Amino acid sequence: MIELRTPTQIEQMRPAGRFVADVITRLSEVADVGVNLLELDAVAHEMIRERGAESCYIDYHPSFGASPFGKVLCTSVNDAVLHGLPHDYTLADGDLLSVDFAASVDGWVSDSALSLVVGTPRPEDLRLIEVTDRALAAGIAAAQVGNRIGDISAAIGEVARGEGLKVNLQFGGHGVGRTMHGDPHVANDGRPGRGFKLKPGLVIAIEPWFVHTTDEIYTDADGWTIRSADGARGAHMEHTIAVTDDGPLVLTARD
Repeated sequence: MIELRTPTQIEQMRPAGRFVADVITRLSEVADVGVNLLELDAVAHEMIRERGAESCYIDYHPSFGASPFGKVLCTSVNDAVLHGLPHDYTLADGDLLSVDFAASVDGWVSDSALSLVVGTPRPEDLRLIEVTDRALAAGIAAAQVGNRIGDISAAIGEVARGEGLKVNLQFGGHGVGRTMHGDPHVANDGRPGRGFKLKPGLVIAIEPWFVHTTDEIYTDADGWTIRSADGARGAHMEHTIAVTDDGPLVLTARD
């Protein structure tokens, strides 16, 4: 069921968006060569505790997960492109890291992701991150009253296809509200003019993720981490936005 939020409710969602943005920003500052993924998870965990927020991940156990997630942060490195389960891995020079974080503040959820390179970057990784970020911006720009979900998907896909990237449609954006995942699904490619007509009060997470050379993926032995089928690196960007009469409002905007 697709739910629409009142202007008052959207205002009530702002603190969750601000908190998630602050956590993502802090993680981007901490992430560096020599930092362990478990250290990053601990930083996010401590910020949750200090804020009195609630993790959306730690007890999360959807049908595609082998068990409750058990951590508060997704850390996907290099060929791990989504749902990376934090583990005892120390970041090395040139690693492409994606962090994905969602939390609930005062009963409202926000969700956001960011990709970055620690240490010396590969030009192709920086390009992939830039393309993914540009696709996110295109998707957000299409989130206008009167457009349809397919217009968001098509805008994202146009950027990817323009760069010669294949798009996986198994995982994408989603509704956000009292829980982390709800309707509608927002695919990262599609046909314009199709799907749910966008109305004021719709709150969704838009999250393009692309891999250098493939759209094929598999699940790691940990039961959670999604990896590219050919070992190519991936990038992931995400914001939670509200559709309003004044245009899209990015609730997880980072300063």
